[in-house]
Amino acid sequence: MSHDSAAAPEAAARKLSGRRRKEIVAVLLFSGGPIFESSIPLSVFGIDRQDAGVPRYRLLVCAGEEGPLRTTGGLELTAPQGLEAISRAGTVVVPAWRSITSPPPEEALDALRRAHEEGARIVGLCTGAFVLAAAGLLDGRPATTHWMYAPTLAKRYPSVHVDPRELFVDDGDVLTSAGTAAGIDLCLHIVRTDHGNEAAGALARRLVVPPRRSGGQERYLDRSLPEEIGADPLAEVVAWALEHLHEQFDVETLAARAYMSRRTFDRRFRSLTGSAPLQWLITQRVLQAQRLLETSDYSVDEVAGRCGFRSPVALRGHFRRQLGSSPAAYRAAYRARRPQGDRQPDPDTATAGALRPLPPSDPPTALPPENAVPFQTRRTPMPAGAAGVPGQRTAAP
Repeated sequence: MSHDSAAAPEAAARKLSGRRRKEIVAVLLFSGGPIFESSIPLSVFGIDRQDAGVPRYRLLVCAGEEGPLRTTGGLELTAPQGLEAISRAGTVVVPAWRSITSPPPEEALDALRRAHEEGARIVGLCTGAFVLAAAGLLDGRPATTHWMYAPTLAKRYPSVHVDPRELFVDDGDVLTSAGTAAGIDLCLHIVRTDHGNEAAGALARRLVVPPRRSGGQERYLDRSLPEEIGADPLAEVVAWALEHLHEQFDVETLAARAYMSRRTFDRRFRSLTGSAPLQWLITQRVLQAQRLLETSDYSVDEVAGRCGFRSPVALRGHFRRQLGSSPAAYRAAYRARRPQGDRQPDPDTATAGALRPLPPSDPPTALPPENAVPFQTRRTPMPAGAAGVPGQRTAAP
């Protein structure tokens, strides 16, 4: 898929103000920020790798508030620059914000707005998207963040088009990424945009990471409810859906259980979860299929039936769209990397060929093609009439 969004041509036409330079990257640090996300742009843009064919950037490390800045592990940082240095940067990067519940300093938000008005490219890594949203820079735009915080971002800033499926979103002059390592994906994308595939590939080799990752955040999504939904009446309907994924039901069924019209239900569901209900339901069915492929010996046909899909064809289509792999290939890749002894028979279902679920571990991923291109556009709409959820009438926006 293309990495250029509809806003990119307009952004490309914007010019930097006279005092700003394209090669200067400012990284805005705050107290309480996680050190991993903070270190990503410092490493990508702050180290001279011209010997490897990577064009050099000029890095400005700026304090977004009064120091010293305390980070994870009790470390204290002293940024050599303040907010005034942002006025020279062609790109401003905001790593993860310390708390999604606390507002960023107004002085920093003013500096970001001014930078954007003067043509600078603004980048938010992980929960740095909350800072960009607080500055009003994501209004009416597509954006992403860590899947766990996407519902909160969507609820707090309803004018932002939050897509929790993407590793990163490039909207031309404003870019956002998902959590942690996805910040590397976005920084590599910026280098690729500025200097081409060869430079980005050389940098990826130095960092010992793939130049492009396939797929999005779907494979990492947790099926648990966002904390903010817990006290909402809609939570009961969502919980029921998660407990009955093996049954064939549609969004109209959920709306009826909530005693709402379909239109009202769609609106309320999106405000709480950041996702359209049809998109959410299909994702949950795919996640359930993913678990059964990992932890059971059910055939693909049986997995489809146990996840509420009308047919194995529907399962295969949605599974490939979300995880970039067929169900059979996913199971083979997972088991190739998982010791056979880790899969223990469940005595209660041994006769059915089922296996006991494995203890929690790092989320597995399907093995992507070597040169697969990641989902990195504005949004990934479901095609109209996609099969898989009985009775569906509308496609996810």
